[in-house]
Amino acid sequence: MKLSLEGIKDKEKWEAAGIALPGYDVETAAKKAQAAPRWAHFGIGNIFRIFIGSIADGLLEEGELDTALTCVETFDYDVVDKIYRPFDNLGLSVVLHTDGTRDYKVLGAFGEAVKAQSADPGQWNRLKEIFAAPSLQLLSFTITEKGYALTNSEGKYLPYVQADIDNGPDKAVGAMGVVTAMLLERYKKGGTPLALVSMDNCSQNGSLLRSSVLTMTEEWLRKGYVDQNFVCYVEDEDKVSFPWTMIDKITPRPNPAIAADLEALGLEDMEPVETSKRTYIAPFVNGEDPQYLVIEDHFPNGRPALEKGKGVYLGSRDTVNKSEGMKVTALLNPVHSAVAPLGVLLGEEYFATLINQDPKLMKLAKMVAYDEGMPMVPDPGILSPKAFADELFQVRFVNEYLLDTNLRIVTDESQGLGVRFGETIKAYTAKYGSAERLTAIPLGIAGWLRYMLGVDDQGNSYTLSPDPMAEEITHTLQDIVIGKPETLRDQLKPILSNEKIFFTDLYKNGLGEKIEGFFREMIAGKGAVKATIYKFLISEK
Repeated sequence: MKLSLEGIKDKEKWEAAGIALPGYDVETAAKKAQAAPRWAHFGIGNIFRIFIGSIADGLLEEGELDTALTCVETFDYDVVDKIYRPFDNLGLSVVLHTDGTRDYKVLGAFGEAVKAQSADPGQWNRLKEIFAAPSLQLLSFTITEKGYALTNSEGKYLPYVQADIDNGPDKAVGAMGVVTAMLLERYKKGGTPLALVSMDNCSQNGSLLRSSVLTMTEEWLRKGYVDQNFVCYVEDEDKVSFPWTMIDKITPRPNPAIAADLEALGLEDMEPVETSKRTYIAPFVNGEDPQYLVIEDHFPNGRPALEKGKGVYLGSRDTVNKSEGMKVTALLNPVHSAVAPLGVLLGEEYFATLINQDPKLMKLAKMVAYDEGMPMVPDPGILSPKAFADELFQVRFVNEYLLDTNLRIVTDESQGLGVRFGETIKAYTAKYGSAERLTAIPLGIAGWLRYMLGVDDQGNSYTLSPDPMAEEITHTLQDIVIGKPETLRDQLKPILSNEKIFFTDLYKNGLGEKIEGFFREMIAGKGAVKATIYKFLISEK
């Protein structure tokens, strides 16, 4: 059995294997998307395919959408060449339930895969055609937090961003340069409205996206590449809107064991691949069943019936902001960010196994969510924070069948610390004058810094997960020697006081010295990380 348009025509084989097929004409939906694109997406990796792709798949089956998605890759072009085109743009969703059962479903909602590559005239011109189409209603994004970043920790433009500013729209390389260049094309072809919808785990993600696009626009105005009327077009949110969203679905790296199981069912070529840019991806995507997508309902050119998709809620910006705050700044992401680095240090590969087998780590996780995060979070109304947290600890975090690795979770962690910890820390400071009463969050921050040393609790070296600040931070910490706490002097100060990392100076919040103390104990020698965690989490609830 091949995952291809020809292969899925043999319906009996797929049904016998327990794999559901699309309940609509895949080729017709793709042709409609190519002729009159309606919904394009930047960043076409795992979370997009199993979540956004499955939403579109469901809307297509229900007759609420008749046009497939236009899939645009802005960073790793190997994804198009190795995962989309060889499989006729089809995907395979593998939903992993807590009881060990699985749901298999072929997704046919990916109508076209395009590389946002200005150096490739064919692809670049096709992208211009897509953005010039008046039928295009929304452009969504899952490009991770670093995809919106324009500057480094010192506030200077990143080299590729500066190159995009200098070289202009026709030679854009970075995602923000590309989208701004495409908005320029849309403006030139009539200026039809468009919604730019970030679906990344960034606090107030719509504002972050808007700020980056406006910055590129203004820099190009200064360089003479665009005129003031184009700036006015981008600034007018009745023309170009930037709705806020909250997205939530745990999507681990593709599991090779699942690839083997799929091949045992008769499927061919299911093995995951690692691209030249270290994207780990497969023809299938495995993830959990629960999913949430809360979207600010601001679409100046109309939209599909998104609210009819599984786990999708439409609401006001305030509702989105509260939902995002609940998840990203208090409950899910802070737990991941506090506990996963410790899991790497303790030699445990999987997050669920770590907290299921070690009551102290489970307690730490619950302290981050229930004791420290939840008291500072307003109820969004559409989702109960208590019920959301309960589902996390009863269904989601503990799902060992997800095989979600701690190393995956800590990828790009430096980019999320301000959102995941900084907002809660600032809230405590505003309410109590300082955040000194916090314990689990500063332990997690100390654990992340200890993780950045690249040596686990037993003295074994490991490779850090990709992170844009890894080189800078490891250089800052290079003189710290495990087993010699006296080598810790003031190396942590430039990190803990960096407001670009934490959105606040942690010393001004009463936590800088506390984190230094935890870190000093964690570098005392072998077993010191575990000993430090246990020391400060002595009493069981």
